[in-house]
Amino acid sequence: MHCKNCHIQLREDQNYCDECGARIIKNRLTLRIIAQQVNEEFFSLDNRLLSTFIALFTKPEDVIVGYIEGTRKKFFDVIPYFAFSLTLAGIQVFLMSTFFKEALDVNIYEGMESIQGQENNPLKDMDFGFFTDYQGLFYIIGVPISAFSTWIVYYFLSEKRYNFTEHIVINLYYSAQVIIITAVFSILFLFFGLNYLMVSTILSIPYFIYLYFILKRVFKEQHVHTLAKFLLVMVVYIGGYLVLGLIVAVIGALITVGLIK
Repeated sequence: MHCKNCHIQLREDQNYCDECGARIIKNRLTLRIIAQQVNEEFFSLDNRLLSTFIALFTKPEDVIVGYIEGTRKKFFDVIPYFAFSLTLAGIQVFLMSTFFKEALDVNIYEGMESIQGQENNPLKDMDFGFFTDYQGLFYIIGVPISAFSTWIVYYFLSEKRYNFTEHIVINLYYSAQVIIITAVFSILFLFFGLNYLMVSTILSIPYFIYLYFILKRVFKEQHVHTLAKFLLVMVVYIGGYLVLGLIVAVIGALITVGLIK
C-alpha cells in the first residue's frame, strides 16, 4: 500500500502517513464518509477549527508561534483559516445585499446639504454598497498593510525575530479572527435591525485591544514596551488605511460620476 499523496510505502495497519501526515483513505467515497469528514473538521467539539478559534483568544502564541516554528497539525493552518473567515464574510454580504438591504443605507453626508459647496461634492451621492461588494478584497489588501505595520515597527526597534512573511502569518490569524467575529455579530445584529455601520464602529475598539493582546503574547514583552510599539503600529496602520481609503474613495467617486464603468 502506498500513500496517495506522497507515494511512499505504507504498512497495512497505518491510518496516517509518516511522511506527509495525510489520513489514509481505505474506503470508497460515500455521502456518509463526507458527512463524517465535515463533522470532524467543522462541527465536532474537538475539531481543529473550534480549537484554533478558542486558542487565538486564550493563548494566541500557541497557534501563531507554533505555526511559524513548524507545528502544523494541532491547529488550523493560517491560509485555510483566513479562507474560512472570508467565507463567513461572504455569507454576511449575501444576507445584507439580499434580505437586509436597509442595513446598507448609509449616508454620511445626511444633514450636510445646507453646507456651502456640498452640492458639488462628488462623494455625497456615493453608493456605499461599493465597500460591501468588495469587502473580501479589502480584507485581503488589509493584511499586507497590517503586516507591514507590525514588521516595520518591530524591525526598527531591534525585535528582528520574525521576517515580513512571518508577520503576514501573525496578521493573517489576527485578521481572520476579527473577520469571523465581525461576520457572526453582524449577521446576528441584522436580525435585530441594527445598522451595519454602527455595529462595525462598536466592534472596532475591542479589535484594537485584541491586537495589543496578540502582540503582547507573541513577543512576550513587558506591558510598557508592548504599549509603546502598539501605538507606533497604530500610527503606521492608520496611515496605511488612510491612503487605501483615499484611493478607494477616489475610485468610488469616479464610478459615481461615470468616469469609470
